[in-house]
Parts: sequence; structure tokens; C-alpha cells
Amino acid sequence: MATLTVPARTPERQAFYDKIAPHHLAPLWETLHSLVTPEPQTACLPFLWRYREVRPHLLEAGGLISAMEATRRVLILANPGFNGEAQITGSLFAGLQLIMPGEIAPAHRHTQSALRFVIEGSGAYTAVDGERTVMQPGDFVITPSWTWHDHGNETTEPMVWLDGLDIQLVKLLNASFAEAGADDMQAVTRPEGDSFARFGHNLLPVDWKPAVKTSPVFNYPYAKSREALQALARNGDPDPYHGHKLRYVNPASGEAAMPTIGTFIQLLPKGFAGQPYRATDGAVYVCVEGEGATRVIAPGVGDTVLRWEPRDIFVVPGWMTHTHHATSESVLFSFSDRPVQEKLGLWREARGNA
Repeated sequence: MATLTVPARTPERQAFYDKIAPHHLAPLWETLHSLVTPEPQTACLPFLWRYREVRPHLLEAGGLISAMEATRRVLILANPGFNGEAQITGSLFAGLQLIMPGEIAPAHRHTQSALRFVIEGSGAYTAVDGERTVMQPGDFVITPSWTWHDHGNETTEPMVWLDGLDIQLVKLLNASFAEAGADDMQAVTRPEGDSFARFGHNLLPVDWKPAVKTSPVFNYPYAKSREALQALARNGDPDPYHGHKLRYVNPASGEAAMPTIGTFIQLLPKGFAGQPYRATDGAVYVCVEGEGATRVIAPGVGDTVLRWEPRDIFVVPGWMTHTHHATSESVLFSFSDRPVQEKLGLWREARGNA
């Protein structure tokens, strides 16, 4: 493997390739250069969905189909680089889900793990394995793999959140299973706030043993995350690449809150101008507060400037150099497949122009 160039295709070699093709054989030396690349290559493109432009389409969908009929009324955020496929990066799915007042999204379960990041509305609920949590803007809520979950909106306003799932990862491994619930709403067997009381205060029940790799905390309230970011900002200078950035963790292990999806939140001070950075995990961002822009340098495409404001969603593909710039104090939530890459020893970053 001293070279990744394509050998010359002589008439004799072509005749050989034609002869072995009916036997479902092919020469590796013809495709090695595209299979083992010097650097990551992706069809994923940097792109931004402006929420004020998407929201009218969401509400229109609310008048066309009910949450019950749709099972999950979601508009897919389809990355333009993937030709209409239901993916925002090479490994992850993202979509905006709408629950109108009085609606229920019926109970089901699946092997795909899911996150919810609340974009608009206050007071609707999601229930996971017998416990409900009321959601507020900026809350990060987890639905672990193969857990019963349903959603409902008992308020008078629409509720919108961002769904993030490891659909493409599960599809690659051919491990997709799903099942509808016997009832539209699961029975509530634990009081609201039970999981946070048990696991959300740097304490664990004395004899508790985790049964799964997902965090036992299934709602990380934005109010708590914002407090932590504000304390970081008071206590030290920002990282030159990320500002003040934290990762959500599983309190039982100290690892990522979800085994297949890493989740992060960062505060960019007013006037922050980030240094060039890239990593192998493509990341999906939500602007929670503030305004600014992210500049992405895409090989073969050129510079793309994604100008964001609250509730906008954007994607930075893996191994594309980018910089964050904040015109006002800003908070960004993000998620990626970093935990999977780290477990496999594949994750890599480059700081500066290296």
C-alpha cells in the first residue's frame, strides 16, 4: 500500500475484470484509493435551517396531519449533500417535531436512541418508561434505546423540539427493531422528577447498579446548564476554539450521556472570535441564545458562513475547519457521534490551521 494511485487499465486487465465480475469478484486495486482515503471525505455539506422560515411549514403540517396519525409529526432536516436521504450527517438523523395543544404522540419503542432539545413552547411532556417530565425551552431530554415513550401537550400553545437519533448507525449495523405500545399513553409509575432526584445531584442510590449505558437522568434542565456555563465564564477565560464548553455526562459512569450520541453546550462571550478547529465528528448545532456566525471551510466548496440567531439549527461536517464568532453573548447546544468514534479509537481533532 505504498501508493493510492489507480493502476493503468490495460485491455488484458479489463478482460480479466470482465471475466471475474459474474463471480461477484472485483479488484481492490481499482477502488483502494476511494476506500482508504488520506483524509476523511464526506458528502455532508455545511447548512443552516433558519427557524423563522421553517416554523410556518411546521404549523402547516399541524393542520394536514395529526400527531396520532403520523405517530411522530416531524419535518426531517435533510442535509443537501445526501440527495434527500433522512440524515443530517453521515451517521445521524435530525428533525423538528410538532405537538399541538391537546395532542398525544402515541407510545412506542425502538432500538434507536433519541434526544429531544426543546426549541419552542413550555409545559408539554414526554414520558419514558413510566416517568413524565415537563419540558422547557433549552431542556435536553433523552429517550434511551428500547424504552417506551410518548409525548403530550396539555398546554394552549404549540410545542416544538429538535429530535436527534442514531438512525444511520443502527441501520448500518442492521439492528433496527420497533414496537407500538398497547395504549396511546403509557401508565405513569414514578413521580415527575424522580430520576433527577435520584441521579441529578452528583449522588447515586447506594445499591443502584446501571442496567444500560445511557444516563439515568433523562431531562437535563436548561436552567441548570446555563448556571454552570455562567459560573465558568465568571471563573476563567474562554477556550480559544470553543468558548466555555461543557459535555453532558452519565453520572453513573462519567461517560457521554448517550452511548452513541455526544451532547454539548457552550457559551461564547460577546465579541468571541474562535480559532480554526476541526474534528472527525460532524456536529449539529442549535442556537439557544444570542447571535453570531460560524465560518466553515469546505474543501472543493469554499467558505460557507452560517449566520445564526435563536432557534436556528446548523450542521458542521466532520473534518471541515470552522470558526465560531459571536456578536452578542451566545449559547450553542450541539450533538455528534463522537462517543462512538472515541470508543473505536477513531476520533481525531486538529486545532489551528494544522
